[in-house]
This record gives sequence, structure tokens and C-alpha cells, in this order.
Amino acid sequence: MRILLDECVPRPLKRALPGHDVHTVPEMGWSGKKNGELLRLMLPEHFEVFVTVDQNLRYQQDLRAAQIAVVVLVAPTNRLADLLPLMPAVLTSLATIQPGDLVEISA
Repeated sequence: MRILLDECVPRPLKRALPGHDVHTVPEMGWSGKKNGELLRLMLPEHFEVFVTVDQNLRYQQDLRAAQIAVVVLVAPTNRLADLLPLMPAVLTSLATIQPGDLVEISA
């Protein structure tokens, strides 16, 4: 699965998603882009899932129309130490997530 990590997610989190093609917003040259623009840029690049800590994304964007699945990580901070414990649940959700879905993963 091709996954994009939002710029608010630590880059080393990529290693917690083995078996997936994972890129970060900065790696793609998309730093500073708003969520709506990111979702539009993702489709032609064949991204399927956007991983973020932005809990407001569901209220800001029409995810069904964007045809991108979103995983929202809910933790005390966006530090790697707080997000790593969520990764087993993220990997489980990736097995069934569909375009337009939003899955919230919390501790």
C-alpha cells in the first residue's frame, strides 16, 4: 500500500510500516501545503492512505470525494514515543481500510 505521512508525523514512523511504500510530505516536496491540496496531489501519485495527527481533517475535507483513506493518530503528543504504540492498530486497519474511510487510532 502506498502511504503518505503528514508533515506533523515524525519521519522515523516510516519504519513502523514495513511492507508498505511510505513517503513523507517533505520528501514529496509538498511541505506547507494545506490538507485539501495534499489530498488532490496524492491521487495522481497513487497514494492510497494519508496518516496524520490532524483530528480536524474529517471536518475540513470531503474524504469520499478525495478517494483517499485517512488514518488519524490520537496521542498525547506527536512525538515518536507517543505514536509508536499505536502502530500495531494502524497496521491492522490498513488491511481493511477503503478509499474515503477515516480511521481514528488512539491509545
